[in-house]
Amino acid sequence: MAIIDCFDRGWRINPRGAAYVMGERAYPFDEIGALSCRIAHTLLTAGLRREAKAAVWAGNDPVAWTCVLGLWRAGLAWVPVNPRSPLEETRHVLASFDCEVVFFQKAFAAAVDAVRATLTGVRWVCIDGAHPDCASLDAWIAGAPATPPRVTYDADDVVAVMPTGGTTGMPKGVMNTHRSIQTFVAHYLMAITYGGNERPVNLAAAPMTHTAGVLSLPCTARGGTVVVLAKPEPAALLAAIAQHRVTEFFLPPTVIYALLGAPGIERCDFSSLRYLMYGAAPMSVDKLKRAIEVFGPVMTGGYGQTEAPASISFMRPDEHVVDGRLAPDERLASVGRPNPLVRVEILDETGAICAPGATGEICVRGDLVMKGYYKQPDKTAETIVEGWLHTGDIGHLDAEGYLHLTDRKKDMIISGGFNVYPSEVEQVLWAHPAVQDCAVIGVPDDKWGEAVKAVVELKPAATADAAELVAWCRERLGGVKTPKSVDLVPRLPRSPVGKVLKKDLRAAYWRETGRTI
Repeated sequence: MAIIDCFDRGWRINPRGAAYVMGERAYPFDEIGALSCRIAHTLLTAGLRREAKAAVWAGNDPVAWTCVLGLWRAGLAWVPVNPRSPLEETRHVLASFDCEVVFFQKAFAAAVDAVRATLTGVRWVCIDGAHPDCASLDAWIAGAPATPPRVTYDADDVVAVMPTGGTTGMPKGVMNTHRSIQTFVAHYLMAITYGGNERPVNLAAAPMTHTAGVLSLPCTARGGTVVVLAKPEPAALLAAIAQHRVTEFFLPPTVIYALLGAPGIERCDFSSLRYLMYGAAPMSVDKLKRAIEVFGPVMTGGYGQTEAPASISFMRPDEHVVDGRLAPDERLASVGRPNPLVRVEILDETGAICAPGATGEICVRGDLVMKGYYKQPDKTAETIVEGWLHTGDIGHLDAEGYLHLTDRKKDMIISGGFNVYPSEVEQVLWAHPAVQDCAVIGVPDDKWGEAVKAVVELKPAATADAAELVAWCRERLGGVKTPKSVDLVPRLPRSPVGKVLKKDLRAAYWRETGRTI
């Protein structure tokens, strides 16, 4: 089975139904299917081989997503481009992942022009209009057949090279296959259930380059409709739920918090909603309880990684309740139980399985696990050991089998559902002429789950204030990675050998939460 079969199943059972809706425009399965076929034929005619890399540089948009379907139909591997990433990071991704084709929206034409000169041999296709030096999508596919090409697939073919950060700050390429993505889809179909004749309505409000795109596949496989929003703005979200009778959607906790604060939310109609999925960052238990009050018994938790896509564990809506009342805080703070098609164990530093309740590294094995990191066999070998994916997350399994994340082995910060790697931010701060040393940590934040904080030691006699350092970072890093706050200290805490003690710095900020960070 190929990942494009998810779309084709929905196309077969609901050909004239709306596969996607954006604004007032509906895109029937027949239209999207035909367009994806024409894109696939054109890619094959251009000589692109199986598992060749093709990127889509776009915001949320049905035609942009159809480009992903088209390259999958041709047997290619998708490289997601986050439109919010700094330009140099995007250039690095396209170059180091060997992209041969880039589909882009004209809104990003200036950024495309800034990197094209250094990316020789790449074909550039403008999705939604004309570009003086690049083909338009309509012209590029003109005359191509609107029927599926004959392509063979293998379950272990790479279908996505997904950027994820590393210790250097620049992304590694996670190679996911038909097998790993299909395992995610199977987990989703087991946990997010509907009657045989029901047509789900999925709301893609989070970035389709991040989580919402892959999460749309099970809905499409059921012949359902994916309602696409450009941005997860609270007013637009609430209006779309009522207008389209949305049954399911995913949001990171930070956006759920914003929704809960929307004026008049108590009067909104959520009667169609069956599943509101949260994940990608820790969620406040108090706000989770509030969400259940507001949205009803629909909250659905989950835990995954790019290396084990989106479905290591789930917590279904009914698991948030015990004997008709909200479950204890301990369960609500968990990320649910491991899914059926993956094995999850807690391993100690020797690689042995820990006793129930003991804390260690969360490790995963099975068909959900990535094939490896693109062109980085050494990193792959460090991460997948004797078949176990080492997640880098520290946690435990409780007596009922619920998985708890209690710490991170690495210093990665998850802010608003996005990964921020401190070393990249520190490199930028160290380049400031007034900075002697610094440490970047995650601190608790009601809106973002974790906020990026920089603790900075200035050079003797140097002057700089927090606002100046934040502006310095924003110019070089973009909004996601820029510290939300900067503390200036006379001296950073260090070990006897001079290493900055980040754990000591974090402890002061997390102490009141009761969590060990």
